[in-house]
Amino acid sequence: MTRFVLTSESVSEGHPDKVADYISDSVLDACLSQDPTSKVALETLVKEDLVVLAGEITTGATGLDFEATARQAIREIGYDWPGEVFNADGVTVLQKVTAQSKEINASVVDKSRAEEQGAGDQGLMFGYASDESPELMPLPVLLAHRLTRGLAEDRKKGGAYRWIRPDSKSQVSVLYEHGAPVRIERVVVSTQHVAQARQDEVKAYVIEELAPRVLGDWSPAADLFLVNPSGSFAHGGPSADAGVTGRKIIVDSYGGAARHGGGAFSGKDPSKVDRSAAYFGRYVAREVVKAGLAKRCEVQFSYAIGVAEPTSLLVDTYGTGDNQAAEDFVRQTFDMRPAGIIRTLDLLRPIYRQTTNYGHFGRPGLPWEA
Repeated sequence: MTRFVLTSESVSEGHPDKVADYISDSVLDACLSQDPTSKVALETLVKEDLVVLAGEITTGATGLDFEATARQAIREIGYDWPGEVFNADGVTVLQKVTAQSKEINASVVDKSRAEEQGAGDQGLMFGYASDESPELMPLPVLLAHRLTRGLAEDRKKGGAYRWIRPDSKSQVSVLYEHGAPVRIERVVVSTQHVAQARQDEVKAYVIEELAPRVLGDWSPAADLFLVNPSGSFAHGGPSADAGVTGRKIIVDSYGGAARHGGGAFSGKDPSKVDRSAAYFGRYVAREVVKAGLAKRCEVQFSYAIGVAEPTSLLVDTYGTGDNQAAEDFVRQTFDMRPAGIIRTLDLLRPIYRQTTNYGHFGRPGLPWEA
């Protein structure tokens, strides 16, 4: 297509699903901070005054208090006022956590052949990069994240922004012509607020303050915005809706501009290729674009549980480069076995809480973006 509109969305750290993701990643980091070989697969559910932690954890870490970790994560997000049904001190935390399956552990870990560490599960993962932005990310999701992150930053400043509450969503539609982004066609922003906030004030803030600051030259005309289109948004977060780990996988990756393998990221240690190979795919795709082999690149890996070598590799440059040359570059340059991925990106560290919100890709400070 020479002319099309691509839409992507983002959700803030106060969105119920992201609350669940952040709790899961906080527990993961707590384990890794003591034992880098911890095996963690934790799902979180949040609803009203209830938090449920369920999954499998095998770790040599001692003295861990998962309930306290969950409460602290909720407090950091901003759900810390007693009048809210969902608040850090008032929730009930239920735990159903067992050890990792011995059969899975035996198939994945063999210290006699460390480089042949098997994949933690079967699955397929995608990585993507495009030269349409300095971050090598699709522009729609990049701009959508800027809006929700900007809302969170203003909320935490307090002062004139005390009316902002943690739950918010954004949606950005970008017109492309001949493969390049041209302009924004529509912006949707829904932000939670205190009950006393007037909707005309909310709208003026988003259009006149927030968007020009975070979108810069991409900020469109005022009539292209929809702000809190449903009207009042005072009741939000887990007090209003249930949240579950792993439900925002398109928000977490490329906003629909590229494919997603289906496996969520949060709450999983790097032996789970759902997470680590998706990160590596992004790293590899970026290197293909940076090397000048393509303007756009998508990489797919697939794995079998307990097997180190990927079962397949696909490199697609969308006609912007030589697919075979790019694939040869990938095969000759990168160790795609789980142990090689973990070593290359130095993944046995408590770095995962910082990945949870505003996209796992396209942000500085993450090893796969280096």
